[in-house]
Parts: sequence; structure tokens; C-alpha cells
Amino acid sequence: MTKRERRTFAPEFKKQMVQLYQYGKTKRAVINEYDLTPSSLDRWIHQDETSGSFKEKDNRSPEQQELLELRKELKQLRMENDMVVLPR
Repeated sequence: MTKRERRTFAPEFKKQMVQLYQYGKTKRAVINEYDLTPSSLDRWIHQDETSGSFKEKDNRSPEQQELLELRKELKQLRMENDMVVLPR
């Protein structure tokens, strides 16, 4: 099994693939016809159903969002802490 080259798709293309599935085309047919991975199509369908957006930031759970914000804050505090010069 060879490793697949990572590809990017426009939101319009993703929406079209989801619509093909919603209008009755099987997942297998969409995947084969457009050379997609099953996980990509499943993710796009899920994103369309939950948020209507294909952007990762729009599809994060509140816990995931909080974790990202806390990591960002921790990074900032560590940077500020490194800048503080302690007298000797």
C-alpha cells in the first residue's frame, strides 16, 4: 500500500460531494468517482450536518476550543516569564 499525497479541496467542492451523497449517490460511488478517501467524505458529511462549515475551527467541541485557548495562554505566560530578568 502506497502513501497517498495530501490534497486540499475547496469548500465548494466539499459541499458538492456532500450534496451528491445527500441526493442519493452512494458513498462508495462518490469516493470512487472522485478518488477520495472514505474518511474525508465522512468528515465532510459530518461537518456539513453539524455546523455547515468545513473549517476545522468551526467544528471544534467547546472542550477542544478551551484546550487550544489554554495552551495559547500558557505559551504567552512562559514567554513573558522568560523575559523577566531577576536581579542577582
